[in-house]
Amino acid sequence: MLCVSSVLIFLLYPWFFSGAHAPKPMPRNAPMLITRIQALDDDICDQLADVLIDCIEGGASVSFMWPLPRERAIAFWRSLSAEVASGHRALLVARNSGGQIVGTVQVALAQPDNQQHRVDVAKLLVHRNARRKGVARALMERAETVAADEGKSVLVLDTATGGEAEILYLNLGWTAAGVIPGYALWPKGGLCSTTILYKLIDSSGEID
Repeated sequence: MLCVSSVLIFLLYPWFFSGAHAPKPMPRNAPMLITRIQALDDDICDQLADVLIDCIEGGASVSFMWPLPRERAIAFWRSLSAEVASGHRALLVARNSGGQIVGTVQVALAQPDNQQHRVDVAKLLVHRNARRKGVARALMERAETVAADEGKSVLVLDTATGGEAEILYLNLGWTAAGVIPGYALWPKGGLCSTTILYKLIDSSGEID
């Protein structure tokens, strides 16, 4: 349940939660640029917060509940600064023709000693204004390339069962390992199941 204070703040000051500089709707076949962030600055964290808040508002089950205060969204991205700067986590972003960040995905490269051959892929997020334009697919393909370049052969992720993201992953050659019922909550309440998926690649990025 949402606390009364959060609901009141949302009703009185909606800008506190939503992005003040959300990207404009992205035309079909519009050019995009996928890059790896080497250092997180205030502007990048602010744009990433726009994407995260929009996804949570749209119902994505990615760790947070709605309403998501903007300050907390920004704090989440800032918390990744050390891992991103050290190279232990690859943070990829998709930018539209105006240079605004419209999507992102992470590749957790740092793993336990006995799992150096694998990575976790996490937080595939695409702003609703940029969906169905190939952004998610482009980000996932680049994530796979990053993993292959690092000599990784096993990619693992989890996603809400039955969602559009799961369909995308299956179409990209991922395999569903199983489903955990009631694993997480939807951002506006209610349990959702989670599907664990994996993909095997060789050093060239091809399916093993």
